[in-house]
This record gives sequence, structure tokens and C-alpha cells, in this order.
Amino acid sequence: MASHPAAIPHDAARARHPDASGTVVRDGVRIVWDRYEPADAGPATPTVVLAPTWSIVHARLWKAQIPYLARHFRVVTWDGRGNGRSDRPADAAAYDHAAFAADGLSVLDATSTERAILVGLSAGASWSLLLAAEHPDRVQGVVFIAPALPVGRLPRTSDSPPSGFDVERESYEGWDLYNRHAWRLAYARFVAHFFAQCFTEPHSTKQIEDCVGWACETDAETLIRTQDAGRLLDHASLAAVTRAVRCPTLVIHGTDDDIVEHAVGVGLAELLGCPLLTIEGGGHIPPARDPVRVNLAIRTFVESVREGQLA
Repeated sequence: MASHPAAIPHDAARARHPDASGTVVRDGVRIVWDRYEPADAGPATPTVVLAPTWSIVHARLWKAQIPYLARHFRVVTWDGRGNGRSDRPADAAAYDHAAFAADGLSVLDATSTERAILVGLSAGASWSLLLAAEHPDRVQGVVFIAPALPVGRLPRTSDSPPSGFDVERESYEGWDLYNRHAWRLAYARFVAHFFAQCFTEPHSTKQIEDCVGWACETDAETLIRTQDAGRLLDHASLAAVTRAVRCPTLVIHGTDDDIVEHAVGVGLAELLGCPLLTIEGGGHIPPARDPVRVNLAIRTFVESVREGQLA
């Protein structure tokens, strides 16, 4: 049975508030979405969907993208199951990659989005990739940022379960904190460590604090369920899924990503036959740490797809 979190109060500090918000219920799980419209929106205005990533954060992760992109395109976001205003199902199976992809399709329907350009960060690459492969009529293009996909060597956090995730230890330090027992004993220590590794760039205190705060809107048991679900695509399915993708794609990846190696982004770009934008010195969450470059790259990509330059 899913829990129902309280609504997040109006935040006067936000640079951009949604023009419409709503909920969609799929398999008994409530998903909350927001839609933003540019002032001159018309039938031909492209829609950019900023997909959720791992349930450790919610859609506020995209706060540096929404105000800029919504000046030019329709923008849709939703809080992924497990955090924010969306439900936290009590069944681990409810957190697998297919569930998140199906939520995305339901959000497209609920927001009257016939076709969209998806942007997926880290774990969000899995569900964005699935949507593009399984529903090509609904997806015009995909931008993958720091994709947590099993290309070459597995990303550090995407083993299913991660190495040592179930091992009970006398103490937990460093990456040993990526462990179900550590999460139950010291969830705050884990999220502080995890986001410190996500932001390898200097002067990232604000971004780390934001993410730790969002992580506190969920709990250890919810994150444990995401691990038990095997939430990411595996080696066996990745090649088949990438072969099924027919739309334009772009990969963005930082060279100093300590969560998913830059080589993974290189490998995904090779599999898809698409451009790779490398951010020198970039960590795992460039939308928060290098938003101007990421925003301009997304806008250029969307404009190119709209004009048919990448078709």
C-alpha cells in the first residue's frame, strides 16, 4: 500500500512556479506532475520532459533548468515515486525501471503531451531509454546526463545489489555506507557522503545542502526498496534497447564523475551513435553545478530536433 505525503507548501523563493499541476494514479500509486508554459506557447512548441532520477531526490533537482527552458519550451516534470509529493509504495517491485518508464508515459498522457524530448540524469537514463525504445511515437529525442547504465564497467552504485549492500559490519565508513544496514542506522551520514561524492567540483556546498535536504524527504526503507527492485537496466537488455532507439540523442558527462565513470557516457554515445558533450572537471550532477552549459546544450539539442537537423 502506498503512503501519501503531505503537499509541499508554496515556495515564494522559487524563480518559476508551474502553470499547471496535477496527479496521475497508476497501479494505485499517485504521481504528481508540474507543467510550465512559455508566454508564446503554441501547437508547435516542443515539450521538454525533465525525468526523475533515483528516489533519493525529487523534481526540485531541476530547479536550475526550469526557469530558463520554460522561456522557450513547454517543460514537464514529475516527482518520481518514492520522494516529493508522489507516493512511496511499500512493495520493492514497484520501483523497477519499467515502473518508472510507465509513470513517464502516464505523465505524458496526463499533460496532453503527444511527443516530447526527454532529459534523464543518472538512473533517469534507464527509464528515458526505455520510453524512447518502446514508444518511439511519443519521444522525439533524448538527452542522457551522467547515465547510470551498464556500459563497460558497471557504475559504482548500479550493481543489483551493489557489492556488499547486504553485508552487516561493525562500522560503516566511506562507500561502506552504501549498505542497507547503514541506511537504517545512519541514513543522514549516508546521504551526506553520497552527495559529497556526486559533487566533485570545488565550492559545491549549496548543491550538496540542497540534495541532502531533498533526500530527507524520503527514508531509508524507501531507498532499500529501490535497490531490491533492481531499478536499472542490466547488461543483457541494454544492447537490445539501444538498438530500438530511433530518435536523436545526446550524452552529457563530466570527466570527474565519481558515481558513474565518464567512460560509461563515452560507451553509451558509441552505442547510440550520437554526440558526446564532455564537461571537463564535471561531477555527477552537472545540471546543478554547471547549469548554464547544460541549459544551452539542451536548448540547442531541442532546436536541432525541431528543425530536423538531427532527424
